[in-house]
Amino acid sequence: MTHDRIEINSEVMFGKPVIRGTRVTVEQVLRKLAAGRIPAEIVAEHPRLTVEDVYAAAAFAADYLAQEEITLANGIRL
Repeated sequence: MTHDRIEINSEVMFGKPVIRGTRVTVEQVLRKLAAGRIPAEIVAEHPRLTVEDVYAAAAFAADYLAQEEITLANGIRL
């Protein structure tokens, strides 16, 4: 999956995924969403972001989790 709005650079925020051109991490955006903030509120707190950036962070996280391998206790990978 390509995510044009998300950047991973070892020199920015220790390599955590960030919104491209910012130091706002995907994790920060997701935590704000989980706390009940709506995209417009997040953008108000981080004026360099757009609503599309907020949705891009959620899409990135979903794609990341979709690719996660699950290993059962007996060592079988799903």
